[in-house]
Amino acid sequence: MHAGDPWYRDGLRFQCQRCGNCCTGGSGSVRVSDAEIEALARRLGLADAEFRAAYTRRLRDGAVSLRERRGGDCVFYERGQGCRVYEVRPTQCRSWPFWRSVVYSQERWDEEAELCPGMNRGPRHAAEDIRAISEADGTSGEIPGRADVGSAAGSAREG
Repeated sequence: MHAGDPWYRDGLRFQCQRCGNCCTGGSGSVRVSDAEIEALARRLGLADAEFRAAYTRRLRDGAVSLRERRGGDCVFYERGQGCRVYEVRPTQCRSWPFWRSVVYSQERWDEEAELCPGMNRGPRHAAEDIRAISEADGTSGEIPGRADVGSAAGSAREG
């Protein structure tokens, strides 16, 4: 191991099982950019303003997030069917589980793997690819309790 190599220098395995664990459960946020809002609105046949009013909310830091249903489920996740907007899902959803808050330590990875059946199975993703994905993961960039490292808080939706 060389200085500066991440703990996952040999890569990490992940293959989405489309189980919905990352889309359901506890409250969180899924940050969306203007470009993502435009793509989502187009997918649903709505004007951007209509989409924003129906499906987004403003976070305390000024960012825009998708709304949730009561109980914390993503507004676009249908139990038994999956994500209604999977093809145009936001970067934050696409980059799971390679968020900075998950890959910053093996302990954190292992904690999330207990809830995500796609982690540690499927194809191996190269460390360079994981680093690139995590640097642009679509999350807030914060890791709770870690002022020295940037990323999001637990589970597939930011807490």
